[in-house]
Amino acid sequence: MAYNISIKHKVARDLLKLPENVKRLYESDSVPIEETDFWKEMQSNRIGNLLAGSRLKAGLTQAMLAKKLGIRQNMISDYERGRRRLSISMAKKIAELLQVNADRLL
Repeated sequence: MAYNISIKHKVARDLLKLPENVKRLYESDSVPIEETDFWKEMQSNRIGNLLAGSRLKAGLTQAMLAKKLGIRQNMISDYERGRRRLSISMAKKIAELLQVNADRLL
């Protein structure tokens, strides 16, 4: 217990030594995640990210999934990167193979 307290005191002491401009970074208001470039990028390719995550969770490579679907691997890559839109029929096939709800991919 004394060990944890001494670490807290040490950190507090070190923070007091930070230059003012660095302190302001820690004290500034946070930005809502929805306003970050990361969030905007993730939202712009939500379907592709869901597809990639579901594929990885199923333990499949792009090539393995493509073979099961009877398509080329680069098509899976295009779906995941948002360069190609999923048709309803393809979304249903993929959802069945990956055992996910097709509505999530549409």
